[in-house]
Amino acid sequence: MNRKIIPAVALAAALVPVSVAPAVSAEPAAVRAYVDTRANDCAGSGSGCRPGIVVHHWHRRGAQARGVGWVYASREGVRSGTARWLVKKPGDTWKTGGGWKRANRVGTFVETSWGRDGHTGPKYPRGSKLCVEFRGLTTKACITLK
Repeated sequence: MNRKIIPAVALAAALVPVSVAPAVSAEPAAVRAYVDTRANDCAGSGSGCRPGIVVHHWHRRGAQARGVGWVYASREGVRSGTARWLVKKPGDTWKTGGGWKRANRVGTFVETSWGRDGHTGPKYPRGSKLCVEFRGLTTKACITLK
């Protein structure tokens, strides 16, 4: 069996902000009605993300609500970890979005995720802040839903 090791460069590529705008080709109008966005951030100092966050969120054109399809958390330079994600709506307090979850080791970092692809998951108002935190680490990586 051939095994493929994904280098840290692949993680860096995953953390590059990408805005997916559907093509105008033969797609149905219902598909084009959504705007899909991938937002990311790295926290901490030094090389790598300590921790890092990537969030896929979506919304209908003109809507104020943002659906969160999935949240990804990573941390460089460790062998193990446990992470969760938090959400803060504008003017509200922090709430747990996803409970504590064991992060799996991949090379020089650990990673875990919540949710699935597509237009699924909870909806939050525009301007909400999402963060990932690792147990025992005070630094959080955060993004704001635009």
